Amino acid sequence: MGVSGILAAIDSEIAQLQQAKALLSGGAAPATTKKAGRQKRKPGRPKKAAAVVSVATKPAKKKRHLSAEGRKRIAEAAKKRWAAKKAAAAK
Repeated sequence: MGVSGILAAIDSEIAQLQQAKALLSGGAAPATTKKAGRQKRKPGRPKKAAAVVSVATKPAKKKRHLSAEGRKRIAEAAKKRWAAKKAAAAK
């Protein structure tokens, strides 16, 4: 009995044990193929129902507003930076 024979015997015992476990736990017996349990995802966008559920569970973010005073401070700071840059370039 070669290595391949031993591996085949082990695989068959594993399959039998999995079937026995499934019967004892009340579940269905697993498929005997190697790729059992794996489902290949289809390409493309997910279904609309799945997208709606995920979007609906997220809380809506509050929109942030900038006050007139804040805009004025930002504008003054930008003008100050540009004036300093121009002064440095003129030297």
